[in-house]
Amino acid sequence: MAKKLQILVIGHNDNGCTPEHERIAYAIGAEIAKSDCVLLTGGLGGIMRAASHGAHDANGLTIGIIPQDDPSFANEYCDIVIPSGMGLTRDFLNALSADGVIIVGGGSGTLSEICAAYMYKKPMVAIRGTGGAAEKFIDGYVDHRQNVKIIGVDSPQDAVKKILEIITA
Repeated sequence: MAKKLQILVIGHNDNGCTPEHERIAYAIGAEIAKSDCVLLTGGLGGIMRAASHGAHDANGLTIGIIPQDDPSFANEYCDIVIPSGMGLTRDFLNALSADGVIIVGGGSGTLSEICAAYMYKKPMVAIRGTGGAAEKFIDGYVDHRQNVKIIGVDSPQDAVKKILEIITA
């Protein structure tokens, strides 16, 4: 049996996550599940919870890699919880566990994950119009190394389609 692709969804936590961000993340999670991929998140609130909820409702598998050492911190839609006990350095574990990354807005934590994924040349797409860390790098690079271009897309469906195209190319 072939390994399922693992798509990391990152973005705003509870602080900064709007109802529109939640709608987008929910739809991304559902699309990932319908594509028979595994949804990977940081396992907490905001975008992470909404994407996990969408994948869960579409009968997908959800994994949350949380910064705490206690699994009870994970959102209720995580099927598998990995309590890393690593604090913010778990962003590197998230990035390294992903075959591709989808970005919805985000603050400094999201930026940390973007940088980790960038350093390891993980394919990334970002939803246009969601602000935050996602908006700053759409259709460009994080730095002069040009490790991986962050591709801008306009919808949850386009995000999943594009990330899968890049991963399977």
